[in-house]
Amino acid sequence: MSAGNSVTLVGNLTKEPELRFTAQGRAQALFSIAVNRRRLNQQTQEWEESTSFFEVICWGDLADNVSTSLEKGSRAIIVGRLEQRSWETPEGERRSKVQVVAEEVGPSLRWATAEVHRTERRTGSGRPVTNEPSPVADGGVGYEEEPF
Repeated sequence: MSAGNSVTLVGNLTKEPELRFTAQGRAQALFSIAVNRRRLNQQTQEWEESTSFFEVICWGDLADNVSTSLEKGSRAIIVGRLEQRSWETPEGERRSKVQVVAEEVGPSLRWATAEVHRTERRTGSGRPVTNEPSPVADGGVGYEEEPF
C-alpha cells in the first residue's frame, strides 16, 4: 500500500455487503460504513456529533470473506486506499465518486468478540495453496509465510 494514499477507518456497516462477480469471475464486495465523531464544543461545553459515510469496495478472497463475516450494523476496521472513479451518465453528465479500496478488513473488538476461522487459500486458477517447499534465491528451501 502506498504511504501517500492510505486510510484507516473504523465504523458501522450501513447495509449488508453486496457480493458480485466480474465477467471474469472475480469476486467484488461493496458496502458502506458510517464513521461517527464526537467532540466537545469549547464554547458551549456540549458534545457535538457528526457522521460521515464511506463506500468500500473489496476484491477477491477478501470480498468473499467480508460478505460471509460482516453484516449490517457490524463494527469494522478498514485499511485501504482512496480511489476516484469517473463516468458519464446516459444523459451525458459527468459524475465521479471517491471509494475506499480495502486491502484489509476486520471486525472491531472494542465492544464485541469474534471467532476467527481460517479459509482455504486458493491460487488464481482456483487450486488450493499448499505448503510444499519452494526454491529460494540462495538455493535453499523455503516455505510460504502463514498469516497466523
